[in-house]
Amino acid sequence: MKPTDLFPYEFRPGQEELVRFISSVVDDGMSPVVEAGTGTGKTVSALVATLPTALERGMKVIYLTRTKSQQKQVIRESAAIGHDLLCVAIQGRTASSCPMMRDDPELSSGTSEEISKLCSEYKRRDNGECRCRFYANIEHTDIDEWVGRIRTEHPEPQEFARMCEDAELCPYEMMKYALPHADVIAASYPFVFVPPILARLVDWIGIPLHRTVIVVDEAHNLPDYLREVQTFEYSRHALDLAEKEAREWGDCEVHEGLTVTDIVGVLREVLGYAVREYLIEEDGILPPYFLEDELMSRLGTTSVNIMRIVQALEDIGDGIEERKKQRRKLPRSYIGGMGRFMRAWLTGAEDCHVRLVIGGDNPCFQSYCMDPSGAVDPLNACFASVHMSGTLEPLDAYIRDIGLDRAVPKRLEGFFPKENLLTLYTDEVSMRYEDRFIESNYRRMRELLHDIVDSVRVNTAVFFPSYQFMDRMLEDGVSAELGREIWYERCDMPYEELMDVFEGFRTSEGSVLFCVTGGRISEGLDFPDRSLELAVIIGIPYPKPTAKMRAMTRYYDAKFGDGRLYVSIIPASRKMRQSIGRLIRSATDRGVAAILDRRAANVRDVDAMLSDDIPGAVASFFSDRRV
Repeated sequence: MKPTDLFPYEFRPGQEELVRFISSVVDDGMSPVVEAGTGTGKTVSALVATLPTALERGMKVIYLTRTKSQQKQVIRESAAIGHDLLCVAIQGRTASSCPMMRDDPELSSGTSEEISKLCSEYKRRDNGECRCRFYANIEHTDIDEWVGRIRTEHPEPQEFARMCEDAELCPYEMMKYALPHADVIAASYPFVFVPPILARLVDWIGIPLHRTVIVVDEAHNLPDYLREVQTFEYSRHALDLAEKEAREWGDCEVHEGLTVTDIVGVLREVLGYAVREYLIEEDGILPPYFLEDELMSRLGTTSVNIMRIVQALEDIGDGIEERKKQRRKLPRSYIGGMGRFMRAWLTGAEDCHVRLVIGGDNPCFQSYCMDPSGAVDPLNACFASVHMSGTLEPLDAYIRDIGLDRAVPKRLEGFFPKENLLTLYTDEVSMRYEDRFIESNYRRMRELLHDIVDSVRVNTAVFFPSYQFMDRMLEDGVSAELGREIWYERCDMPYEELMDVFEGFRTSEGSVLFCVTGGRISEGLDFPDRSLELAVIIGIPYPKPTAKMRAMTRYYDAKFGDGRLYVSIIPASRKMRQSIGRLIRSATDRGVAAILDRRAANVRDVDAMLSDDIPGAVASFFSDRRV
């Protein structure tokens, strides 16, 4: 079977080259790392390029996405390919996805692990009868018949859940039964990069990891994600919850007269001391062995006894979780969480983590992982992995950063007319931290934003450097000044609400979308045709020069010789290019990106022209005159 024989559409320019490259590299057991421009159809190209190798060798393709909408795209493209292809989407277990737990508001905050533990209690048999009818009914279900339905109907995750619930079957368990039959598995990142979850996935699919091909879509996100998955923190609020739990469940002794609340009190004192002594603006670096030394000093004990206390906290937490589970309550223990944090902090590796105190309304200890390569093992253990993005350059830096073996890089240029995109910048304003709130600079920023949006009545996205800066401008009345219908992306907005905002803006005419460079709107969502034609990008999204960023810069100076490149320059360029990339999604799309920051002249891979009249240039562009 040839990859080109599977391609379900007429090839666009560049697609056949992309498919042939990925196919040949994967067939050799290597890992293609590809930057492919807007509109190259990366999802379908990756699928048809990897499937022949996978199917002929009895392997599976695991397609990793960051968002639920991207999972839907994988299912749709698998359906378009045909050939009886079976694509199964797997999502983390939540209370909302369980028909037995959905109506209990106390369970809505449960993590996948907590819901899984509680699920085991629901599935337990009393006098030979399972407590969960949705699980019990699977025993009398023809799995092969259901696999046939999935193969034929290609249901998206929500549709599949409805199908199962209509038949009074557990959607999550039915998904697991379908996995061994799947050719393509659409999964979120944790299923591969969180070791316990990966172990379960490998068990469910029935083949070892080295017999899989892993596709990483929007791979420019991967380095930061791998850092996050190796980072942990513990906050003052968590201490308050642990103290409350101790008083509710009995303030148990953990070592020689010391109780849980004693340990909470000492940790609270140490956190307060760290904030006073080491916090600079929003974070601060803690000395080596800071927490261990402070605990031993304040408790008057040894490091060995500290670890005994940690074990006691974990044991108490396990007991509370078990009792809650038996009562069908969320099996969460804040005391156990405190113990697990202390163990991770006191025994964790120091070389690639920086130990921080984070300020704010809820200060916390944070052990931040600076090096993503510690979590990349699954990508080196699988048969081959495919890394794709429209903003992955410089490819060699990406490969070195995550520690990817057997990598073969390739950049494919954009295939749409370059004259369809006009990228401009102004040197009248600066968004450097030192400059952004200088009165004259800030006033001119608002004037430019108003004049650019007012110059043409098209759907416009305004990309702010942060939610905080967006809120500041909103407080100062910028939305009223624009005089347009405005849609807002908010921090931590639920997915369904975000999609409502996206659809509302996309189907509107001449409205404005306020969002954030590097946020969810700026990545992974398509704005076809005239749903987005003008993007105003306020500032260059360089990271704020915090203690964390300074530590990372020093780390990369030592590792690769150029910390600023890896920590500031490359991430800022990728975020900007993602935002600009929302404008052009097909050969007929046209748009203008206007960057309000004089530093745009020096941003790598962003080809912006200086303009002394951006509003006029925008108006000319959309009147079919070229600047």
